[in-house]
Amino acid sequence: MTRVRREVGHADAPATVWSQASADFDRWLSGDSAALDDLVATMTPVLWQIARSYRLTQEQAEDVVQTCWLAFVRKNSSILDTAAVGAWLTLTTRREAWRVAKRSGRDVPVEDEALESRVPTQRSAESLVVEGDRNSLIWAAVESLPERCRRLLRVVAFSDRPDYAGLAKELNMPVGSIGPTRGRCLGKLRDSLRDEGVS
Repeated sequence: MTRVRREVGHADAPATVWSQASADFDRWLSGDSAALDDLVATMTPVLWQIARSYRLTQEQAEDVVQTCWLAFVRKNSSILDTAAVGAWLTLTTRREAWRVAKRSGRDVPVEDEALESRVPTQRSAESLVVEGDRNSLIWAAVESLPERCRRLLRVVAFSDRPDYAGLAKELNMPVGSIGPTRGRCLGKLRDSLRDEGVS
């Protein structure tokens, strides 16, 4: 634990911070109450840097980080993948910092590049969460389509060169109608996603 705290500002630290946060969260969920203290010690320096990047005062940044931790204690059951705990915490901190900065009339926010030395250098946690949410919405919309569309879109989505002859036989349709049918199915999918507010 001490090693992680010392490495937060180190160039190689981000991956260690994310993996340590995940391990701390796993331990806490398993009943180790001290693991929550470890998780707070692991992630608070990162959350603090995020909050301060929104040009908040020290007091405002402290409030943002505290609000994030309170939200985490109340809503941690919504984190389905323990490896995403860092993503959840950083996204929650960004949203709260943005809300506070907007309310106080401060300039919002600094560019992500300003945080690169402090925040993990892998794909941003926020982008992973957003991508996961978007994928869930897309596949939920696919599931709402008729069975033929579902089967057709799954084959097309997961195969670079679908076997149209085999697909036509499996779906009991002429090979020449696969393209137009796929177009109609994609149109239905687009309409469904638009209804859900997904661009």
